[in-house]
Amino acid sequence: PICLVENTQKTGLVVRQEALKVLSEVTQPVVVVAIAGPCRSGKSYLMNRLARQRKGFSLGCSVQSHTKGVWMWCVPHPCQPGHTLVLLDTEGLGDVEKGDSKNDTWIFVLTVLLSSTLIYNSRGIIDQQAVEQLQYVLKLTEHVKLKAAPKRSEDELEDSEKFASFFPTFVWAVRDFTLQLALDGKEISEDQYLENTLKLKADSSPATERYNQLRECIRQFFPERKCFVFDWPASQSDLVRLEDLQDNEMNPKFRQQVEKFCGHIWEKSPPKTIPGGHILRGNSLGKLAVTYVETIRSGAVPCLESAVLALAKVENAAAVKEAVKLYQDLMEQRVKLPTETLQDSAWADAFPLLLSRQRKVEEFKEKLCKDNEQVSRDKCEAALRDLSQDMERRIGDGVYNVPGGYQLFEGDQEALVEKYRELPGKGVKADAVLLDFLQSRKTLAKSILGTDHSLTEKDKELKSNSCPCNTSVSLSPGAQEQCERAEQERQVQRKKEAEERQKLDDQLRSWKE
Repeated sequence: PICLVENTQKTGLVVRQEALKVLSEVTQPVVVVAIAGPCRSGKSYLMNRLARQRKGFSLGCSVQSHTKGVWMWCVPHPCQPGHTLVLLDTEGLGDVEKGDSKNDTWIFVLTVLLSSTLIYNSRGIIDQQAVEQLQYVLKLTEHVKLKAAPKRSEDELEDSEKFASFFPTFVWAVRDFTLQLALDGKEISEDQYLENTLKLKADSSPATERYNQLRECIRQFFPERKCFVFDWPASQSDLVRLEDLQDNEMNPKFRQQVEKFCGHIWEKSPPKTIPGGHILRGNSLGKLAVTYVETIRSGAVPCLESAVLALAKVENAAAVKEAVKLYQDLMEQRVKLPTETLQDSAWADAFPLLLSRQRKVEEFKEKLCKDNEQVSRDKCEAALRDLSQDMERRIGDGVYNVPGGYQLFEGDQEALVEKYRELPGKGVKADAVLLDFLQSRKTLAKSILGTDHSLTEKDKELKSNSCPCNTSVSLSPGAQEQCERAEQERQVQRKKEAEERQKLDDQLRSWKE
């Protein structure tokens, strides 16, 4: 491993030239897997296992944070021939000795922008405190721009949805997990455990708004999510020499969990791409890191569009340089010097031709990418239309217009999304089309949530106002009269409730049209 981005109080963030030299020698497409999380949570150990090594990234054995900045390790990809696996081990977040949350935010932003798969590593369980520690997600839109041009206020929501198509897939690794994976007495998967902790509450209090805000950001920015839990790796006394332990000295359950985790990362992590679908190689990744770090050091906010344009400019210049060198080599092979006119005329004729061919190649590539994107979009939209037919029928039948209807709606929609993700061959627009689909249903979801909340409150109110009118108990005339008034009030309430349900049905029909 080598330090890619140095981080000190004196110099701030600095890209190391030695690391750029290593990346410049990587000519294959790169799969970039980065890990982030609280300090002293065992991030480096997992990254060593992804490199299929026991040692590599340095493990700290004290209470002090050990890794500083961003460290990099380039290894042959175990499952994708012709690709290089680039592992990024990052400085722990929330180090009390450093006490600089702004610096932590930039480390997290840099990790998100450079990786194709982001592993968030934490210890214990995923509770409110664990989710709160992922507060850096809330600041992503403040510290990253999509476009260089100033955006209008009405574009804010649209942009926030588009960020997800540029961000990495998300894996939550929960270390030292000792609980049973069960909910309401039923066994659940690790992914279900994560999704349950990210569910929103149907309430409008300030506390609930804060509770939902962070979860909405995680769900929105990282639509592709996975969770793995890990038992204690070994006995307490052996943890200080974890990297020296043989397999037979470790917790067998932990070994199995690590194998499952590594298998998923190796098989499912995609190559690193930039907007437009261009797959990066080592040299391009290095240039991207330099662009982002220099922007941060200048006090500005990294811009995805500007970074891509800068990268394209550099790579196009390199392509021209390569073409010129090829021309010169051919001239030396084919022309016997000295000559008076051939060199000048050949240069005048050949160089414009080289540039025109370069433009033609770029135009063809652009057309091919657009055609590929359109085919992918059409296929994905058709798949979602087919998968959502059952939900459309349930919407039309008013299935969700009841107390608890929002939870039912969310469950059905999550099942739909899961089925969609399992479909093969969706192409490069799979995530973008899914995000557009979910965004188009936000108004509907809010309407169902509001109705659910209203009906639930009224249901509670009706139950609290219940009286023994329909029982066989004899009532005094005064009590009987009071009970009859209560019944009249309930009938009025039911009528209002029916009107509200009819109003929602009309809204749903309008939404479908």
